[in-house]
Amino acid sequence: MTGKERMQKILKHEPVDRIGVYEHFWDDTHKAWESGGYLKPNESYEDHFGLDMQEFWAFNLIADLDFKPQVVGETEDTITYLDGNGASLRRHKFHDTTPEHVDFQVKDREGWEKIKPLLTPDPRRIDFAGYRKAKEEAAKAGRFFVWSGLNVFECIHPVCGHENMLMGMVLDPEWVKDMADTYASLIVELQKILFQAEGYPDGIWYYEDMGFKERPFMSPQMYCQLIQPAHIATISYAKELGLPVIMHSCGFVEPLLPHMIEAGIDCLQVIEIKAGMDLLKLHRLYGDKICFMGGIDVRTLYTNDRAVIDKELEEKIPVVKNGFNYMLHSDHSIPNTVHYDTYCYFLKKALELGTY
Repeated sequence: MTGKERMQKILKHEPVDRIGVYEHFWDDTHKAWESGGYLKPNESYEDHFGLDMQEFWAFNLIADLDFKPQVVGETEDTITYLDGNGASLRRHKFHDTTPEHVDFQVKDREGWEKIKPLLTPDPRRIDFAGYRKAKEEAAKAGRFFVWSGLNVFECIHPVCGHENMLMGMVLDPEWVKDMADTYASLIVELQKILFQAEGYPDGIWYYEDMGFKERPFMSPQMYCQLIQPAHIATISYAKELGLPVIMHSCGFVEPLLPHMIEAGIDCLQVIEIKAGMDLLKLHRLYGDKICFMGGIDVRTLYTNDRAVIDKELEEKIPVVKNGFNYMLHSDHSIPNTVHYDTYCYFLKKALELGTY
């Protein structure tokens, strides 16, 4: 069974030979494993580990495509850029981190109205050649190929920041809804242009981090009012094409999940344990409705202790493989502190437990 065949069946809850396998890694990890002689330069994880899926990030959704990022601050360890969204973001120079929000030119409806006209479905936003190449690579390797990119929540906060966005949900909800609807329309129109030119993927993968530790960023009521309509719009287009939708969301999103299912997602990824998510609970409550990818505590891999890894996998894999609706993935990304041999052991052990 190829990775494509396996993923297609899992997303339909149909019998397969084993659980699916996919993973994300920090850039620093490839450098460390490459310097250790384990990976060849530019060798993909998909090829090296025989992963079942391949993504390609095809769109540039920055507001001003012609803006050249400007350095507005620098220290020994960090550098701060002003980008085409009017956002000042601080990044670490020496290792991968989520950028720190420093300042935003868009703080309210007035600021938004200045950049909204820039958000047009310009073909310059699309990496046609990269998509074509990745699609061909995946097809040749028999992997399930997904278009991947941001959905609306992840488009909005780089423009105005989480604080302004969340305060806007309370003080000016129609402004936030307008941003969500604008980005939903832009995403779908760009997908139409790309797919007409280069063909359809096997599925859609949306990134949408809507939670933090033990809380979602918004109430279920606010999600349903302001964000869910945009999710329905983007997901409905995928469903019109017969494409399953995987939605990634870091943080605690359990209260939102029933409404994400209503919006049409087929799979939830990444199920972050340290934020309070519980893979076994979610599988029990919603396993008949959606698939799951993730939920394996990456901190167990940090230990590089096989007994700790065994315990994590043995508690979860035999349970969540029931229903043919699970794909192996850590609950975040693999850092360079995880030894190459540790990850190989993790993968081998999980597949032993996850074979039917």
